[in-house]
Amino acid sequence: MANIFSIAQSGLAAAQAGIATTSHNIANQGTVGYSRQQVIQTAMDGQNLGGIGFIGNGTQVQTIQRIYNEFLGAQIVSGQATASQLATYYAQVNKANNIVADSTAGLSPVLDNFFAGVQDLVANPGEAPSRQAMLSGAQTLASRFQSLNAQFQSMQNGVNSEIESSVLNINSYAQQIAQLNDAIVKAQSTGQPPNDLLDQRDLLVSELAKQTKVTVSKMDSGYNISIGNGQSLVLGNRSLSLTTVQSPTDPNRMEVAYTSANGNPVVLPENALVGGNLGGLFEYRSQTLDKMQNSLGRIAIGLATTFNAQHRLGQDQNGNLGGDFFNVASPSVSGSTRNTGNADVGAAITNVDALTTNDYRLSYNGTDYKITRLPDNVTLYSGGAFPAAPIDGVTFSVASGTMAAGDEFLIRPTANGAQDFKVLITSTSEIAAAVPIRTTAPSANTGTGKMSAGTINAVFNAATAAALPSTLTYDSAAGTFTGFPAGMPVTVTVNGTPTVYPAGTPVPYTAGATIAFGGVEVQVTGAPANGDTFTISNNSNGDGDNRNMLALGDLQTKNVLQGGTASYNSAYAQLVSFVGNKTAEMKASSTAEATLLKQVQDAQQSESGVNMDEEATNLLRYQQAYQASGKVMQAVSDMFDVLMSLR
Repeated sequence: MANIFSIAQSGLAAAQAGIATTSHNIANQGTVGYSRQQVIQTAMDGQNLGGIGFIGNGTQVQTIQRIYNEFLGAQIVSGQATASQLATYYAQVNKANNIVADSTAGLSPVLDNFFAGVQDLVANPGEAPSRQAMLSGAQTLASRFQSLNAQFQSMQNGVNSEIESSVLNINSYAQQIAQLNDAIVKAQSTGQPPNDLLDQRDLLVSELAKQTKVTVSKMDSGYNISIGNGQSLVLGNRSLSLTTVQSPTDPNRMEVAYTSANGNPVVLPENALVGGNLGGLFEYRSQTLDKMQNSLGRIAIGLATTFNAQHRLGQDQNGNLGGDFFNVASPSVSGSTRNTGNADVGAAITNVDALTTNDYRLSYNGTDYKITRLPDNVTLYSGGAFPAAPIDGVTFSVASGTMAAGDEFLIRPTANGAQDFKVLITSTSEIAAAVPIRTTAPSANTGTGKMSAGTINAVFNAATAAALPSTLTYDSAAGTFTGFPAGMPVTVTVNGTPTVYPAGTPVPYTAGATIAFGGVEVQVTGAPANGDTFTISNNSNGDGDNRNMLALGDLQTKNVLQGGTASYNSAYAQLVSFVGNKTAEMKASSTAEATLLKQVQDAQQSESGVNMDEEATNLLRYQQAYQASGKVMQAVSDMFDVLMSLR
């Protein structure tokens, strides 16, 4: 009878454990990261009663088991890191796309408006309102360059803030995981798994994977966790802390570091922290945001350089040669805060056509200098001598001092291009719409020869101006022109082939050829007669002259950037296209990865999630088992009463 009572008692205890476990599942149906639990029962060993065989001794609860698929859990952690990286990249680049592609807030409308002002001045070169309209358009263009760059810089600051936030989250998760490791190890010493603590730890690992790639190694002391490409973060019950520091070569750029044994922060390379929100921020910044800012700067530098070059070939209303119309930004050069040498490194743009959208790192190891292109880390130069030849249109120099072993400098040739794009002309009279020379031919000429109005090139200077006027006389017998300024050689270009004639020698005439001396360029066409003359003189009254403004207006549609492959507008269109294509790419990739992640999560939930219908069935089953065990105990009690009454 005592055996029957204990059997019933064991059944009652098992049913009670089942009801409690089922109730726990129902209560946590909406708890994120919860895995349903189930009671694992086993039959107790039977008792040998001799001739009648073995009689059972009831049941026992072996354990409360967590239904958790480790393979699916690992897939979720991996997928979460990838999905979060793509989602972060897409969110960031989409904001950038909304700025550059805006038909009213982008660069294209103000660029068109500026050149509309140039064309108005072509039609009215001496009119003050037209000059003011062009100057105002230039100032609006400069403001738009600066505004776009400011928005890009605001994005850079936003990335910095999000990196700091991500690092705080990573540290918080690491500390909690380490604490749970300790608690779980202590709880497991009882021989039973602490299911809820295990769920909490796995949830934290999944949350950590949203911030960066996570690798989990299971040890006796709990989870050992490394992030990115192998940086240790959690070792048993001990967590390591990350921190954010200013880049040694760029104080406006936040980087991630860990604290070394001596207490000093060690910066981690950006490509070592892949995956998750942090990896998405780093990839967006290096692959898209930096390129956007550099591309805009390259357009600004290219526009300013080419427009200035043509403007300097003109003459303003004061009779002076044109000056620089726009400010051209200089490359940004910043030395590492860890440098021990005293080198004053500089960089200058020597070929605007060869500029790229890359940054560069100059380093010295004590033996060799090295120029590395960023962000792909391709070595462009390595040698014992300081690089003398230009690299991608940039010439590097050391004004003073020397580099020590380990020193490095960050060179950003175009980063400040849009920020420093400014209008240098302060008065409408300084706009060089005219050309500083003019040509005339007397009515007494008897031939059909005609001389063009003339232009100048960058060689033209005060010495040439002082040598004018110059009257060229045609000798039909010799087929030559004479009368060029003394001391100036003459270059005749026929079908693209130049021939230089020494100063003072007659110059053969070829119809349509370009004749150049001292920076002056003219073309003579037709058939001049013997003794016909043509005079080249300084332009003493260029107020109504629009020849240089015509040349400036032509720059709008000419391919004067990127090695003669792009105009101002098409260069900006390339930037818009790059950002738009990257946005579309990231949207598609992010959506696809989110779908894959959800499929794995759904698979896990189908196995580990709480099914209310199933739990209701279990609750009824355990309730019936509890009631049945109770009835058995009641029967035993009745049997005991009968025995007692027989005495």
